[in-house]
Amino acid sequence: MSVLIIIFLTAVVALFAGVFEQGKFSRYISILGLLVAFYVSFLPEAEFFNQYKSMFDYTVNAALFTKIAIVITILLFFLGGFSFSNHRSHQSELYALMLFALCGGIVLFGFQNLVTLFLGVEILSIPLYVLAGSNKTDLRSNEASVKYFLMGAFATGFLLFGIALVYGSSGSFDLYKIHQFSLENSKDLMFNAGAVLMLVALAFKVSMAPFHMWSPDVYQGSPSLITAFMMSVVKISAFFAFFKVMSIGFFGITGEWINIVGVLIIITLFLANVMGLAQSNAKRMLAYSSVSHVGYLGLIFFGLNNLSAYNLAFYLFAYSLATIGVMMCLIWVEKLKRETSYNAFKGLAHTEPLLAVAAAISMLSMAGIPLTAGFMGKFSIFAQAIETTPFLVLVAVLGSAISIAYYLRLIMVMFFPKESSFKTSERVPLTYNIVAVFIIFALLALGIFPDLFATQFGM
Repeated sequence: MSVLIIIFLTAVVALFAGVFEQGKFSRYISILGLLVAFYVSFLPEAEFFNQYKSMFDYTVNAALFTKIAIVITILLFFLGGFSFSNHRSHQSELYALMLFALCGGIVLFGFQNLVTLFLGVEILSIPLYVLAGSNKTDLRSNEASVKYFLMGAFATGFLLFGIALVYGSSGSFDLYKIHQFSLENSKDLMFNAGAVLMLVALAFKVSMAPFHMWSPDVYQGSPSLITAFMMSVVKISAFFAFFKVMSIGFFGITGEWINIVGVLIIITLFLANVMGLAQSNAKRMLAYSSVSHVGYLGLIFFGLNNLSAYNLAFYLFAYSLATIGVMMCLIWVEKLKRETSYNAFKGLAHTEPLLAVAAAISMLSMAGIPLTAGFMGKFSIFAQAIETTPFLVLVAVLGSAISIAYYLRLIMVMFFPKESSFKTSERVPLTYNIVAVFIIFALLALGIFPDLFATQFGM
């Protein structure tokens, strides 16, 4: 909870920096606060907070996912100076809202109670409704905000109805008491109905098909840095909450919901990858790519073991790094060309080779090509699931094979164009080159030496 308090106070200070017309310093204040929070995340929790353990417990897994989310947020904030250059009048609000959303994510990492789960989901979601529409002059951004708000409210209704049914049958909001009830009353109809409703709500939040309808439009319409935040930090937070609720709270009725998850995985992998092939806009393609990765992540529910949470963390970290690598490239192209079609990327490798290489390695990692972190992430989850559901793993492998086509399409446009579309002398900011080097090194290092992940995050 110390980390949560530090990030919350950082958000408040960053917000008030704008009040005193020092909005340009909000990014530095935010990065400094995040670095302090990252350091504190390695320290034991203060005994004072033990009294709140029934609601929020900073466990080993909570600490691991908190560290990952902070690192990814820091990298995104490094990109903010250039990305938010046309938001000079309200930069401080954007950074503060992203930090408030991160606070919601941290609540989701440590929740022990369904009330805390609900609070975490709402603290995570409400700032995002504003952030999605922060580009006020863009009709797509306005549409993204409204659509995200309406679909988020719809999902929240499912979540609350599910929580009400679970509480009505089990008599408790506590996750571990619900776990015990599920073991002893696996045939309770009201309890099972509540579990399914909560599954549907959380499937909305992580954008698992067919509950993904909102995500391509929202991801495409939102400012690109906000889209990267949604694809990475928000996905990490929401999916861990999904994993924790289903694997702990409803463990005793796994047989009642696991087949539903299996069907959703098949729909997600087929629909997202086929739709990804059909896109001519790179940002929308990445939106469908993000949906497809939820399908791969869904395999974590099969063959659960003691390493499942660690495997999930590794995959999410690798995927988030790759997302930043591609979105960083997209942000640069979008600023220059005012568009994100494939044609806008023609010849990028000749103008900004480091940026193009970072994006290419990131997409190869997303596709699961060997010697990248994405390959090791997929391998660990597939190896866990293959013992119980070899058919689903086969579907996931086929989905990965299809995804290579649309990733390679963008790589070919960047590196092997018939003619370059870049006629500018403007250069990429130094912070982008620094992040690009970090992304390249991290994705390759974790692909070759995956144990680095455990050592660097204090496992």
